[in-house]
Amino acid sequence: MDMGAVTNYITSVNWANPTWDLFIVLFFIVGALLYGLSLGRDRVVIILVSIYMALAVVSNAPYLRDFNAELTINQGFVLRIGFFLGIFLVLFFLLSRSALLKILGGEGGGSWWQVVVLSFFQCGLIISVILSFLPEETLNNLTPFIKQSFVSDAAKFSWLVLPIIMMAIIRGKKKED
Repeated sequence: MDMGAVTNYITSVNWANPTWDLFIVLFFIVGALLYGLSLGRDRVVIILVSIYMALAVVSNAPYLRDFNAELTINQGFVLRIGFFLGIFLVLFFLLSRSALLKILGGEGGGSWWQVVVLSFFQCGLIISVILSFLPEETLNNLTPFIKQSFVSDAAKFSWLVLPIIMMAIIRGKKKED
């Protein structure tokens, strides 16, 4: 993604008639900044792990695939998004109450830049995952900028891998004895 595409997108925004594309971009910006800073690094890491686990379950659930085949296309993607969000919320609740929070998060909330970077990748991942469940005809209504940033194969791969790399790079504060 080049800066020309970003500039073209910004200049083409019609604030009088907002679109889903604008909602996606605003969610991404607000989520990466305000949401991440209010939660702290430990919770953001738990949310990332919950997203990966929920995605693995929904992507590989044979019963969901079989049930999905009996529904129309419009009902199927709503079902997948609903299951994904439901499994994500249950996993987040369970993981945040477990010892995994202490193991993954380390001690403390991390510095503000760590939280912003992780929440940036978290928001990108959640947008990419949810958009991947939408039918092709719905995705065709999105702008090329959004499709290139969140829906293309390269974008989906990047949003899946980059949070893992960042979690490995960003380390928690060491516990002092």
